[in-house]
This record gives sequence, C-alpha cells and structure tokens, in this order.
Amino acid sequence: MPIYRHHLVEVELKALRPTQMTVGMGEVRQKSEHWSTLDPQQRSHYLSRHWFPAVRGPKARYYIIDHHHLGLALILERVQSTQLVLMQDFAALSQREFWVVMDQHQWVHPYDRHGHRRDFNELPKKLTDLIDDPYRSLAGVIKSSGGFPKDGEPFAEFLWADFFRRRISAQMLKTDPEGAVGRAQELAHGKESSHLPGWSGVNFDGEDDLDADSKTLPVRRPRKP
Repeated sequence: MPIYRHHLVEVELKALRPTQMTVGMGEVRQKSEHWSTLDPQQRSHYLSRHWFPAVRGPKARYYIIDHHHLGLALILERVQSTQLVLMQDFAALSQREFWVVMDQHQWVHPYDRHGHRRDFNELPKKLTDLIDDPYRSLAGVIKSSGGFPKDGEPFAEFLWADFFRRRISAQMLKTDPEGAVGRAQELAHGKESSHLPGWSGVNFDGEDDLDADSKTLPVRRPRKP
C-alpha cells in the first residue's frame, strides 16, 4: 500500500508507469554512476528532497511525468521506493479519456526511438521497459556542456533529440561520437535550432546532476532577440 505523507506519496519504483517510450541510456548510466558515489546518508537526504511529479490514473496507478532517467537509474541501483508529488488525480477517468487529458496537459510523449508517434497503448508498462534512444543521450550531453539551458518546456530534451536525429547520422553517432557531439554543439548555437526551447545562441552552464530531466512545468520562456 502507498504511504501518504502530506502531499507526498511513497511508492515502489517498480510500480511506476512511464509517460514516454524512450530514454537516453547514456544519461541513465551517468546518473547510476553518480548515485554509486553517494554514501548512505547522502542517498537518504537526496531521496528526501527529490520527488517524482506524478498523476494518479485509472486503476489507481501512478504515472510519472518527469525524471524517467533518474527513476530507471535508481531501479538499476536496487533502490526500492521513492516519493511522488501528486500533480493531479485522474483515477475516475477511463483509460482512453485519461490519455486524451494527459495529451492536453503535455504530460505524455508517445514517440519511439525513431521520432515516430505511436498509440498510447504502446507505451511501456514499467520503467525497465523504456527503450534506448541514442539521440536523447546526445541531447543530454549537449545540455550538460552548455548547448542549451535547463528549460521548463515539456519534453524539451526530446525536441532537441529529434532535431539532432534529422541532421546527424546514426552511423556518425555510433562510430564518431566526439564528432557527433561537436556537430551537435554547432547546431545548438545556430539559427537552424532557434525554434527549440532554451535556444538563445549563447552558451549556458550545463547541469550534470541526478535530476537533470526537466519537463514538468509547461512554461515557455520568452526567447531572447
């Protein structure tokens, strides 16, 4: 049974439902490696102040709307439970209506590793079923190295990943990762990417912590001229 604590809900990580189809496994590994450097007290402190935003859906299931990379990393590190902050309770909706409402809120991203939109019923049922998208890892690297800032736009990193997917070949990403990163950095600061969330044409200090995922708040920042 979930443990309720004020506005928080403590649940088992393995019970959480994803709202996206892919992750960048490179970024998951980085988070896993960082977690392994923390001592027990640091881990406890971290979990006590880092909550997973989630909604309650049909059949009282919890769907996280951010931090999928962190969630998967914690599972791989054998962490059993985490705390959710409940954003909305949609448990009264049918499954079909639930996904319509989630889509309206921009709280679901049903796109596969090729950037193609899929049916909601094809979404993974658990975090460990998320598929690797190397371009999402590339987007994470570019963000962390200053290519674009942490932004409140829903699924911002996936928008960047899809942008890179159309301009950097899978072969280059596999055989020349450094070259791919260099090319992506150029693209991130060019006019061609000016429509993407967080773009300003200048460098930003990147973030390389465990909770670098950022798509929870549906706020679009004004772009700089």
